Amino acid sequence: MKILFQGDSITDGNRYKEPERRHDLNHQIGHSYAFIVSGMLGAEYPDAGLRFVNRGISGDTTRGLLRRWREDALDIEPDVLSLLIGTNDCFLEGENHVEPEEYEKNLESILSQSFETNGELKVFLMEPFFLPTKDRFKAEENTCREEIGRYSQVCRRIAEKDGRIFFIQLQHLFDEAAEGRDCAYWIWDGIHPTESGHALIAREWIKAFKAMFE
Repeated sequence: MKILFQGDSITDGNRYKEPERRHDLNHQIGHSYAFIVSGMLGAEYPDAGLRFVNRGISGDTTRGLLRRWREDALDIEPDVLSLLIGTNDCFLEGENHVEPEEYEKNLESILSQSFETNGELKVFLMEPFFLPTKDRFKAEENTCREEIGRYSQVCRRIAEKDGRIFFIQLQHLFDEAAEGRDCAYWIWDGIHPTESGHALIAREWIKAFKAMFE
């Protein structure tokens, strides 16, 4: 079973991106939640033939993801697709900003292409999230919550329409975690998780993965 992680910097994890360096197994998966998921599932199911691939790109939006979808997803032929994208769509400004309506169309196109290529594909669609850590997010917390919530609703709505898509809720996860510790313990700059934050995501991902095969 081949599992593909796709998204932006939260997924990227500073992995090696050059094809000639992908033989270096210390760096090909990056140091995001994808690394934790790969390690935990690989250790728990060493005979299951699981293969993990990370093609997250720092700074990406659904526009960029759509442009590279053939090379960085369809050609890889995954059995399981993990998608975490939308933070940049929401918070980037100017011409790089992607409105929720376009975000939804881009995601639907990405998923339509994926299911046309593999009708048995399973998808984990994770919602974008934030915590009010940096000054901007603290000063505009309610506005930011409303903004990111529009993108989260898109993910939820898409997942509800297709039983092959599993929605993974993350905003509530981080909100609950932040009740016991300072926000920066989980997400140091409001957007990018710390090691502990990535572990929270990985834990939810693994729960969803195991539930999928029950």
